[in-house]
Amino acid sequence: MTRRPEHVEHLPNFGWHRSGMPQHSLGYQATHKVFTGVALAIVAVLAFVGTFAAATYSDINSTISDNKIHAIAQDGKSDTEDKLIDPYANTPIDILLIGQDTRDGSDNTAIGGDADDTKNLHNSDTTMIMQISADRKTINLVSLPRDLMIDAPSCQTSNGEIPAQYTVQFNSIFANAYSQGGDVASAASCTLKTVNSLGGLDIRNFMVIDFGGLVKMVNAIGGVDICVPTDMSDVYTGLDLKRGLVHMDGTTATQYARTRHATGTDGSDTMRTTRQQYLIKKIISTALSKNYFTQTSELYQLAKAGLESVQMSASLADAMTLAGLGMSLKDFDITHLYSQTIPVEPWVQDANRSQFAEGAEAVWTKLRNHEPLVDASTEGTTDNTDTTTDGTTDGTTTDGTTTDDGSTYDEKTGVITQADGTLIDAETGGIIDPETGAIRDATTGQFVGLANRYIEVTYCGLTN
Repeated sequence: MTRRPEHVEHLPNFGWHRSGMPQHSLGYQATHKVFTGVALAIVAVLAFVGTFAAATYSDINSTISDNKIHAIAQDGKSDTEDKLIDPYANTPIDILLIGQDTRDGSDNTAIGGDADDTKNLHNSDTTMIMQISADRKTINLVSLPRDLMIDAPSCQTSNGEIPAQYTVQFNSIFANAYSQGGDVASAASCTLKTVNSLGGLDIRNFMVIDFGGLVKMVNAIGGVDICVPTDMSDVYTGLDLKRGLVHMDGTTATQYARTRHATGTDGSDTMRTTRQQYLIKKIISTALSKNYFTQTSELYQLAKAGLESVQMSASLADAMTLAGLGMSLKDFDITHLYSQTIPVEPWVQDANRSQFAEGAEAVWTKLRNHEPLVDASTEGTTDNTDTTTDGTTDGTTTDGTTTDDGSTYDEKTGVITQADGTLIDAETGGIIDPETGAIRDATTGQFVGLANRYIEVTYCGLTN
């Protein structure tokens, strides 16, 4: 159920199949699509803000300026995207995070390879909406699957207009615009306009990162500890992990997040996005755990690694703006970072593609209204744990007690266990796979997230 653009014109022919795949790389797409990370410059500055000093300001600001992108004005409107955001304005901040799959640079070819059919590749492999609340107490993170079939409005690039497109794969928007305009500004601006059209949103800020940048950022914070609930092995990425708590460097973390075949159960993009969301949470929590005073050098390297790897809209590309945002989030509680994949279901014409499911509109509504995906006042509530169509559960807080219907709630894991043993995620109302921790939508059966608290307690013995 997509929102159709007002004027759907003939599809432009830029060497693309109607499926949205470049003709020269369909074989590569099936087996070697790479997780390209998420633009976490905000997190880098958040961790580094306590060490900001005049001696480093010039260096940091120069790095940011070098990677600044001016958004391309759309629909004849004046370009207002270049106006710097005010992190202290007590208003919500929306940022579109785009992971770019490219082979430009040795860092990217080291991860993704340099096969002939991937040269000059510029695809969008990961897209997420990050929404920071006005009071800076909650963050929404919503993933949009790359194989989602959509309608896209026309958009302006640096080299002319791309007409509106009908029934195309979502990640083709970025690649098509890059091919037409020849730059990231075109690709990001068209993707931004498409996302706003799909959800009725007004996002004006974006960040674009490649997977070489993700490796650098994870290495800069000394790696991350990831709880792996089941053995993972993938010949495509070289990933080989055993169940348990695994300390991952940048390369391993990138492989973990990009793999589609490591568990032998599901190779879908929606399953992969659940690991991407979990990795983001671990990067943020690891960065926040650093001591601003004793680990100054490490935090500076994190900031540099993040900012060198991120291209961002001019509305964000200012050292003091990012530092102010970091300061406004200095007391952020990581448990209030709510993440999920937009509800989808198999596309009616091809089960290997997806389309919006009924529950998607409820998520779009929360994003439009700048509401948290999870109402903190009702987290972990259950009396009768019937799951509703908008991904919530009905009832009252039980806090570990047994209800009349035999269900219980575990505050440590955030899991409701029904009388028949079914595990329900209290935040989303989805059904948890006890072996992988993956959360499936109760109605569509599609993956919407990863129950990281459940797997960390159950498989790795962590308590917080």
